[in-house]
Amino acid sequence: MTIIVNGQPRELSAPLTVEELLRILEVPGRGTAVELNLQLLPRARHGEQLLAEGDRLEIVSLVGGG
Repeated sequence: MTIIVNGQPRELSAPLTVEELLRILEVPGRGTAVELNLQLLPRARHGEQLLAEGDRLEIVSLVGGG
């Protein structure tokens, strides 16, 4: 199955939840926003939201500084 992550195609061998994908990509859960198919996905749903063929994700990590 193919999904798009930050504009790049990524092959998955099996359906994953958003939380599982973030773990595989080594993206920290805190300070990260996920948009799934142009809709912001609340962190509380990352563990239940299964990814499907053709889904488009934008993953953004928030960075503080001064």
